[in-house]
Amino acid sequence: MKVNITGKNFNTYQRLQETMEKKFERLGKYFSDDITVNVVLSQERGKDKIEATINAKGAVFRAEEVTPDIYEGIDKVVDKLSSQMSKFKGKLKKRYNDNKALKFEFVPEDEDEVEDVKVMRTKKFQLRPMSVDEAILEMEMLQHNFFVFLDMETDSVNVVYKRKDNNYGVLETTY
Repeated sequence: MKVNITGKNFNTYQRLQETMEKKFERLGKYFSDDITVNVVLSQERGKDKIEATINAKGAVFRAEEVTPDIYEGIDKVVDKLSSQMSKFKGKLKKRYNDNKALKFEFVPEDEDEVEDVKVMRTKKFQLRPMSVDEAILEMEMLQHNFFVFLDMETDSVNVVYKRKDNNYGVLETTY
């Protein structure tokens, strides 16, 4: 497993890189050798933030953690990724059984494996052409966390959502 480390306003140093490679190597047994984990380190409100993403030829695993100590964050992220693999092993095996990048025989079983998801409610609504600002206003008036709309500038279906930092994000679709 190859580890790509990127620092955003964060200085990486040799000991930290070696520690991360050692910790992420624990996950290497679940993947083929040509898999890469992309790690982004940054500072957030005086704390260290670590984001790790593993793209195993279609199966994407991602975890992030914000901690006062980067080494504690590394441990937590590796544990989260390992837990994801165990928790979703059955579903992953069904969906990616022919994916040679994943080695399911090494993924431990989890007592809390996720059952099939049941859709409890389906809702239909008319998409109206509007600007992003209008979509944000509509979302706020409805007191929702997201809003689906037809972007009048791009003529595509987009989603506007409220972020944890109380700013807004837009998901633009392509097809």
